[in-house]
Amino acid sequence: MAESLDNKNAFFENLKVYLKGVKSEWGKITWPSKQQVVTETIYVIIVTTIFTVMILALDLIFKWMLGFLPKI
Repeated sequence: MAESLDNKNAFFENLKVYLKGVKSEWGKITWPSKQQVVTETIYVIIVTTIFTVMILALDLIFKWMLGFLPKI
C-alpha cells in the first residue's frame, strides 16, 4: 500500500515538473504573424491545386492512351 502511494506521489511530482517545463518552453515560442499565415495558406492552396490539375491531366492522358489497346 505504501509503495502504491509512493508511485502516485512520484507520478504527480514528475507530472508537475513536466508541466512546468512545458510552460517555460511555451513562452519561448515565436508565433508567425497573421499575414504570414494567410500568405503561406494561399501558397499551399495554389500548389495543391496545380498538382491536382497535373494528376487529372495525366489520368486523362493515360485513359485516352489505354483506349487504343484492343479489348479482350
